Amino acid sequence: MTVSPGNKAILLIADSERDADMLYAAGLFVPDPFTFLQVAGRTTIMMSDLEIDRARTQSKVDEVVSLTDYSDRAKKNGNANPGLIDAVSELLRERDVQGISVPNSFPLGYADRLRERGFEVAPKEDPFWDQRPVKTDDEVATIAGVSRHTEDALRMAFGILADASVKDGLLHGPEGPLTSEYIRKRIHVYLLERDCIAQHTIVAGGVQGCDPHNGGSGPLHPGEPIIFDLFPKSTKTGYFADITRTVAKGPVSNAFRRLYDTVLEGQEIALTRVRAGVDGQEIHREVERLFESRGYETGAKNGRMQGFFHGTGHGFGLEIHEPPRISKVSQTLVAGHVVTVEPGLYYPDLGGGVRIEDNVVVTENGCVNLTRLEKMFEV
Repeated sequence: MTVSPGNKAILLIADSERDADMLYAAGLFVPDPFTFLQVAGRTTIMMSDLEIDRARTQSKVDEVVSLTDYSDRAKKNGNANPGLIDAVSELLRERDVQGISVPNSFPLGYADRLRERGFEVAPKEDPFWDQRPVKTDDEVATIAGVSRHTEDALRMAFGILADASVKDGLLHGPEGPLTSEYIRKRIHVYLLERDCIAQHTIVAGGVQGCDPHNGGSGPLHPGEPIIFDLFPKSTKTGYFADITRTVAKGPVSNAFRRLYDTVLEGQEIALTRVRAGVDGQEIHREVERLFESRGYETGAKNGRMQGFFHGTGHGFGLEIHEPPRISKVSQTLVAGHVVTVEPGLYYPDLGGGVRIEDNVVVTENGCVNLTRLEKMFEV
């Protein structure tokens, strides 16, 4: 792995459970902060006694060294109570490192203490790992595997809707009125049994779906669109999938049917435009033009946003949102990018919204759709 500019060493201090750059570099999950160093292409992690043996067998770095050893060196050099940065400083001096490149998220306290010890610390703009947005074949296969579980979880949830009865204007399941919370719990359990963790899953019915990140709550109703947005992470690899479908326990109104058909048309247009060398901004504008031509306006009305007010897509991998974007911001797509394609339309006055989302790999001549889940509105 290499980071530009210059010939500075690369330093990360973070846990790899939450920091995707560290997970990408080290290749194993560690819940507490540890140190990664790259000098002249050679990668090293410095681990506590608790983690060192596991790291030697599970990490993908060239070398694993002991935090205790470098803390002891700091003691011998006159520091009676060395902390982590003292041990890191000993490692840097041993490797003749004077300047280091760190992520924008590098802790300010660590940077200040390293500068006090004479090291030059320079943050690098995101993405920190230049090659991370471009996925390897193995990464694509991993994402596709998470996608299969996500699709099966959605099919299970749609089955619950299909089997529901209608009583007093509400959907009813085996435990009474069918709620967003009940379906979300079923989805989470289903995915957990397949080594995937889903958090903040969206099951938002009716007007709740007009806020794209509203998780949804309460009873679900027939005839209204329900937005299902699942973005689980593999507990084995840390890679995400991100799939959205909008379905309804029919019949639905002509207004909702037209809304759904327009969003689906917008997604199909975007999918045909995705390819290496294309600016995501142009794809987004084309979707906007379609929606406007169909009479779907975007902007604030009665104190709420309506229409198409988010991006058409985003990259993902070890994080649910990664570069690039397919949005109002100009960013060129590159072969190997894995992105979502997820236009949506939302109208509180109408009583609901629609979003449809697939995951694709950008290629030189187009894209490969990793999402196999059927698209249907009524169940």
